[in-house]
Amino acid sequence: MVRTRLGLLALLFVVVPALAGAQEAVAPAAVASGDEATHQALRAIKQDMEDALNKQDVERLLSHLHPDVVFSTMNNDVRVGKDAIRAYYAEMLGGPNSVVKKVTAKFDVDSLTRLYGNAGVAYGSSQDHYSLSDGSDLVINGRWTCTLVKEGDRWLIAAFHYSTNVFDNPLLTKVKNAAMGFGALAAVAALAAGFFFGRRGRRTATA
Repeated sequence: MVRTRLGLLALLFVVVPALAGAQEAVAPAAVASGDEATHQALRAIKQDMEDALNKQDVERLLSHLHPDVVFSTMNNDVRVGKDAIRAYYAEMLGGPNSVVKKVTAKFDVDSLTRLYGNAGVAYGSSQDHYSLSDGSDLVINGRWTCTLVKEGDRWLIAAFHYSTNVFDNPLLTKVKNAAMGFGALAAVAALAAGFFFGRRGRRTATA
């Protein structure tokens, strides 16, 4: 279940790469005029994808992805292509056995997209709130990187990777708490069994 939930977290961050250059204030002299136009286009993509995510509009999200997009999830799964991501989204969020009921996210970039001609690399952080099907809520702090490519006059997300701290995250805490609860229950059961069999042994010895 933990791996499934982690996989979902990653899937929903297909939107993050579009954040490149969207929220950093940069002095006009620091960005060439041509690059500034590019960053403005990326800001527009970011806004459209954020809106689509909040409305759970997967087709709108997919419209900003390259047909051969490579998506690496937090549980080491890899999905290639729009159809694979569409199926993953349906499985995790929209399907009858989905883990998540609703997700809202806040994305931040560390800096403007690093541009290399018709390619760019963006990276940053995210804070994401998940309402799970079991009634619980989680807030995940993640890190992300993505690669974008320009085809014609459009920028598309070609690769995306999402991760979180494997040593300190809400899912791990939840599992630890559950394990502690199970351990306490097992200890009580062992004590009760020991008490019962101890009394029974004493009665047999005195009979």
